[in-house]
Amino acid sequence: MTKKLGIGIIGAGNISAAYLRLAPMFKGIEMRAVADLNMKAAQSRATEFGVRAETVEGLLASDDIDIVVNLTIPAAHFAVSKSILNAGKHVYSEKPFVLTLQEGAEIAALAAEKGLRVGSAPDTFMGSSHQHVRAMIDDGTLGKITSGTAFVMGHGMEHWHPNPDFFYQPGAGPVLDIGPYYVTNLVQLLGPVARVAALTSTPSSERLITSEPRNGETIPVGTPTTIHALLEFKSGAVISMVTSWDVWQHDHSNMELYGQEGTVHVPDPNFFGGDIRITKRADFVDLPSGWDHPFSVPNDGEHANYRAAGLSDMAIAISEGRPHRCSSELALHVVEVMTSILAAGEARSFVEMTTTCKRPAPIGPKEARALLS
Repeated sequence: MTKKLGIGIIGAGNISAAYLRLAPMFKGIEMRAVADLNMKAAQSRATEFGVRAETVEGLLASDDIDIVVNLTIPAAHFAVSKSILNAGKHVYSEKPFVLTLQEGAEIAALAAEKGLRVGSAPDTFMGSSHQHVRAMIDDGTLGKITSGTAFVMGHGMEHWHPNPDFFYQPGAGPVLDIGPYYVTNLVQLLGPVARVAALTSTPSSERLITSEPRNGETIPVGTPTTIHALLEFKSGAVISMVTSWDVWQHDHSNMELYGQEGTVHVPDPNFFGGDIRITKRADFVDLPSGWDHPFSVPNDGEHANYRAAGLSDMAIAISEGRPHRCSSELALHVVEVMTSILAAGEARSFVEMTTTCKRPAPIGPKEARALLS
């Protein structure tokens, strides 16, 4: 029987509900407590999901908590993750992992000193569609990938999120908020990035909230909201990536990769599933048969949502003494790519990467089933 590690959450906001709802699907983890600076929010979330509410200090001192999931706002990730490690517990952070390389290096050093693991979302790259594309790349179905495109564009968060302020401040924006899904998937498909270049802009200095309960308020914008980036991978592939919250409508595919033997249309990396289309040279063909990955099954309305898969994999990896897929090395490389895109946009120049990482181990149908309870 797989050993279960006790999981506590710091941060009782919107995303905590997804972790608490979906965690019981997976082996190796058991949700036990939720904490927040707002004790009322912690108690409400704890009651909703049948776990206990804790103060942050109480959670960090709890003997039955092995891994703490850091669901605070991005600007607090570093300080909260440090406090988790200093309490002697493993940490799994929501994206973005940290906001600077210096923060990431300090977290890595502290974890190594204490013999603890650090992991980070996103884990959507572990989804069926993205792993199917990975398998086709690895077996040569598409030939060597030479280039591609990635588009994540819309009109921001202020029309649906109750408190969208932080999305428009340093540490967020479309690159650091949505970019982790796209860059992480590109790295797991193609390997690490060598250098980046970018052009950025901020068309509006403030945004109008149209969601409740703050409908009619305006909020300032302190970070670029349209970014056109070039990513050169160590493999030689060159990807054009556009992220923007200034676009009302577009018809671009989420991601396309161009190989010497064909093209693959990759679904939105923000989700675990979605439709893949491939060509053999110029003609569309059927997908290779026999791919029965469990993370393609809709379980959240129309979507396949397996958030907490990365957390489960990390917990089991700790017990088995193997590397976990949502590693701090992967997360930190992705952070460097994203922050370098912003720096390149400001400097109007190329920025060379100083970090690298191994591609996370693939997770095919057999490996995915092994995570499910």
